[in-house]
Order: sequence, then structure tokens, then C-alpha cells
Amino acid sequence: MHQSASRQSPSQGQPGQLLRLLLPATMGCLLAACAGQPARHAPGAPPAPSSLTRLPPRAPSAASTGTANDILFRAIGLVGTPYRWGGNTPDSGFDCSGLVDYIYRTEAAIKLPRTSRAMAAVDGEKIRRMAQLASGDLVFFTIGGSISHVGVYVGKGRFVHAPDSGGTVRLDDLDGPYWRSHFAYGKRLLN
Repeated sequence: MHQSASRQSPSQGQPGQLLRLLLPATMGCLLAACAGQPARHAPGAPPAPSSLTRLPPRAPSAASTGTANDILFRAIGLVGTPYRWGGNTPDSGFDCSGLVDYIYRTEAAIKLPRTSRAMAAVDGEKIRRMAQLASGDLVFFTIGGSISHVGVYVGKGRFVHAPDSGGTVRLDDLDGPYWRSHFAYGKRLLN
């Protein structure tokens, strides 16, 4: 007695079988697409490479290299902390000057004034060219004609700052279109 066992290919079987076979592959493709890098510029118009990223890392001076590194690592470690106007601790959040004061106070034992404008008046070497900045330098920006924002330069054309309400402390490109056009100067407090 011979029984005929019919085997069907998935495409000939029930629609549910085909779906069960295709679903994992489809989900894998979708997840892979989501994991790609987001576009940071308009298609067809790649950003010009920053000349600052090609510069070697710089410390303010040999004597202050350790302190500059401490400032650099503390600043980067605070990325993601919520912005809060008037905030000056990781628990309360930060505004721009509160962030910079906290970093310098905890890592260099330097207490800075409360506002970016007052920080700009502190004694220190003014650095006019972005290419001359060293890790740990303060970077000041004019918005509306006067100093109104400050951050900490961490090297390779990047700085850490607390930019705006509803945001977080972040790492940005100093020579991006917005920040480059508002850059006033740097100030070196470590020597």
C-alpha cells in the first residue's frame, strides 16, 4: 500500500506559512534601515569637512595638561544632562554659565562669575582664532551684539555647552554654520 504524501512549497501552501517565513526577513531589513546614520545635511550637498578636526589635540601648556584633561573628561561626561535656566549642578540641570562654572570649580578649583558676559571679562588670554584653541579653553558667542553664550572647548573642533531650554548639555561642532557665525573668541584660563 502506497500512500502519497504531498509536500508543498511555502509559496504553494497556506498564506500564513508564507507570512511566517517572510516576517523575520522583513523585520530584519526594517531594523537594519533604522540603524543607519541619520542624514545631517541635505541630500546632494555634503558639508565641507572641518579644518579643525584635522588639527592635533592641544593642551594650554605642559604644566596644565592634567587639569585640561580633567576639564575635558568632566565636560564630556555631562553631555545629556538636562538644560535648566539658572541650573548649576548635574542634579538640578545646567544653563550655559552654570555648566562652565561647575566644570571649572570641580576640576580646576576656579570659581567663575555667574553669567557668560561676566565670564568673558575674567582675566585670561584671549584666543581670536578657532585653530589656536586648546582643550579646556572657554568659547564665547555673541548673540544680539553682546556675549550671551559660553561653552568649553574639548578639542578637534568640538565644544560642550548647554544651549537652550528644553534641551540637554551637548557636544557640537564649533565651526558649524550657526556657531561659526556667532563665535566671538576663546579665553584661556589654564596656564
